[in-house]
Amino acid sequence: MPGGGFCKLPNGSVVVALSLPNPASTTGGTVRFLVHAQNRARALTRLRNLGLRAVYLRGNAEPPTPDEITAVLHHPDGLLWRETPGDGGSLWHPIRALLRPARSGSDFSPSGA
Repeated sequence: MPGGGFCKLPNGSVVVALSLPNPASTTGGTVRFLVHAQNRARALTRLRNLGLRAVYLRGNAEPPTPDEITAVLHHPDGLLWRETPGDGGSLWHPIRALLRPARSGSDFSPSGA
């Protein structure tokens, strides 16, 4: 079951945190997303535009922690993720790292042909 929450900042913007099931994991892990936006609707739209279509925020059961708020505010993209949010050893990653396709050496062609 996805969970999440939000925190309204003094300047009027919000930080939205969502925990979603990890589709790539066979052990049933979760991925925690943090989004900084002007309002909750824009934060959810940013995630939907990345391909996470069925993303909804119902309630405020798992709001972002102060450490999570600090992490997303200090990142230029304003959109971070990490696996297994309960594990203190995992690091936050920019969304580009999640969306970057895996490159193999044989696919590289400098001439474009």
